[in-house]
Amino acid sequence: MQAAELSGQRRSDPMRLGVLVSGRGTNLQAILDAVAAGELRAEVALVVCNHADAEAIARAEAGGVPVELHTAAAYPSRRAQQEAIAGRLAEEGVELVVCAGWDRVLTGQFVERFGGRIINIHPSLLPAFAGSLHAIEEALKYGVKITGCTVHFVTEKVDTGPILLQAAVPVLEGDTADALAERIHKQEHRILLEAIRLIGDGKVEVQGRTVKINCSM
Repeated sequence: MQAAELSGQRRSDPMRLGVLVSGRGTNLQAILDAVAAGELRAEVALVVCNHADAEAIARAEAGGVPVELHTAAAYPSRRAQQEAIAGRLAEEGVELVVCAGWDRVLTGQFVERFGGRIINIHPSLLPAFAGSLHAIEEALKYGVKITGCTVHFVTEKVDTGPILLQAAVPVLEGDTADALAERIHKQEHRILLEAIRLIGDGKVEVQGRTVKINCSM
């Protein structure tokens, strides 16, 4: 399925999400809160985490959604791990995979299986500081005046898929990585929810590298 196939008409039922997490899970929390408040017409069908000590697990459990732990150590290879994860997502009828702080590169097989149905949130204005788990620190070190965050479709090449939404965040005089990260995370929560809404409402169409949003629907 290509990304364009997710568009075309407004859904009559909540879109089933599979959320991949590795750390604190603040983006997951934003999704859970929006669903619970009726602000996001979606259902978290399954949360998958790859670290046993991740705070995101407790957030999923507190939110009453299914959560599974799939650590790298439990599998002979990254491919085996991700084949198992992909299988579980498929079994749960997941329609959109959301990488919400997922810290591992997805295999080509995983991307192909959910082609056009995986989005990721990255803490920079792509293509700047792509392919890094430390994009915020790198932005500060480089001396940029504006950074931000990006929601993009996932392809086999890391952080290069079609861009769906971006939000700019100014770098302030004397900023620390923690202070800048806090402001970026607020924008991440906002645009990630908006991206899921747009896809669920059938307003997103991918044409090559360009993502077109039909706000008239």
